[in-house]
Amino acid sequence: MSAEEDIRERFWTDLSSSPFLMVGLEDGNAHSVPMTAQLDKDANHCFWFYTSRDNRLARGGPAMAQFAAKDHYLFACIAGVLVPESDETIIDRYWSKQVEAWYPGGRHDPNLLMLRFDLGAAEIWRADLSIKGVFKMMFGGDVRAELQDKHAEIRL
Repeated sequence: MSAEEDIRERFWTDLSSSPFLMVGLEDGNAHSVPMTAQLDKDANHCFWFYTSRDNRLARGGPAMAQFAAKDHYLFACIAGVLVPESDETIIDRYWSKQVEAWYPGGRHDPNLLMLRFDLGAAEIWRADLSIKGVFKMMFGGDVRAELQDKHAEIRL
């Protein structure tokens, strides 16, 4: 497996175990907001977010998402486009009691909006050092060579 394939696989694994990202529109006028990604193992080109029609992301458009893995050994910045999802089967597929807790009117709450994040380019960094690398860093050694293959700019 190439370094790029390894980073891509690790990204999807880490995102599935902790699907929380900070997402913001690229217009630069508003801060990013925390969102929970709804993932489909067969749809590696997009993921979805439940939100509300009055959320700052609701209008959609070019966006950036930042991700930090739970163990802080992987970081990603993902470019893409937020698009309202109108497919009722997709909206129903990810509906859960946890999602329902956010919507007083339940699944048919008039303020409910699902956004699809169509993924574009991503920059991903892995920061997991070997035990040798950890000792090097503890004593001021140079660890750049070990991290050289742990960074990739890829299309998702």
